Amino acid sequence: MAITSKGLQQLGFSSDIDFVLQDNGNGVEIRDWNSSSDKPTTSAIESAHAEWQAEFTAADTAKASRVASVKSKLEALGLTTEEVQDAFGI
Repeated sequence: MAITSKGLQQLGFSSDIDFVLQDNGNGVEIRDWNSSSDKPTTSAIESAHAEWQAEFTAADTAKASRVASVKSKLEALGLTTEEVQDAFGI
């Protein structure tokens, strides 16, 4: 893994305000560091990115579960799959 915008954002920094990234052809690096906080290590950024990815995946999975639950409940009320899809786009 490497330096990522999502990793830095997970650490509380804002893109184009606190930092600017650049891909120099050998990977992404921090081109500009404008934050008054110390620049985090690559390891800290990578860990934060992994944390962000886990949260993103969990949220995506939870959303899919909620959609399936809603669809199932509506079908239990007698609506067909096609009616549910047409009415709610799910």
